[in-house]
Amino acid sequence: MPHAADPSLLSPLGKPTAYRAAYAPELLYPIPRQLKRDELGISGADLPFTGEDLWNAYELSWLNSRGKPQVAVGALRVPADSPNLIESKSLKLYLNSLNQTPFADAAAVAATLTADLSAAAGAPVAVEVQPLGQRPAATIGYPEGILLDDLDIACDAYQPAPHLLATLDGPVVEETLYSHLLKSNCLVTGQPDWAMLVIRYRGRPLDRAGLLRYIISFREHNEFHEQCVERIFCDIRRHCAPAALAVHARYTRRGGLDINPFRSSGGFTPPGNLREIRQ
Repeated sequence: MPHAADPSLLSPLGKPTAYRAAYAPELLYPIPRQLKRDELGISGADLPFTGEDLWNAYELSWLNSRGKPQVAVGALRVPADSPNLIESKSLKLYLNSLNQTPFADAAAVAATLTADLSAAAGAPVAVEVQPLGQRPAATIGYPEGILLDDLDIACDAYQPAPHLLATLDGPVVEETLYSHLLKSNCLVTGQPDWAMLVIRYRGRPLDRAGLLRYIISFREHNEFHEQCVERIFCDIRRHCAPAALAVHARYTRRGGLDINPFRSSGGFTPPGNLREIRQ
């Protein structure tokens, strides 16, 4: 559970909250990333990764100039080097505060979101707003890689156990491994968070059975999505020393939002917005 200095204790997460019907950017609640990065030995001035947190917003609405409701989906990209992450419930409350707010068009909504989210994150946030009337496309698919979940393994660790990570003897490989078995819990409420985890790397072969046990070991761990992905990245980097590494999680949605953190080194770039079947 969070300690006394954790700003999440002061946040609206996990507390009864009155929904605001008018535009309220002050609802956005930033949390400094460095609090958890200190635990991982990450210096704010020398990040071992690049990346982003891709949020998909499925309950985005506002009024046009004549008071008629408009509906859309949004994609919000928060850079991993921003000083702050944005707490999920505060973002939900903020987006709901747009419901009775007039805007000239979707571009005006996107501009407002860009300004407000960038201010909260402390770095430029990229925003895309797609009205449903434009029939935005969504693609559900699977990574081009090897699914770990059919491995016949015994599991008894349900808190992060990086000692389970290891490499095997053999030539350098470049491969993608993925699992649907990542589960962690909200840092404050304890609610379960479900995700598909994708690991792409170049280096000595990872022990797949140990990697799957490690992924499963997050099952009773309390941490925000972004922090879990950074912990996984750092653990694999320290215990397996790949020449290049990317860790990507697609978390199922809650409150009309899903969060998809991506962290990478060695030139791996974020994949497209390919949804996991549970999203």
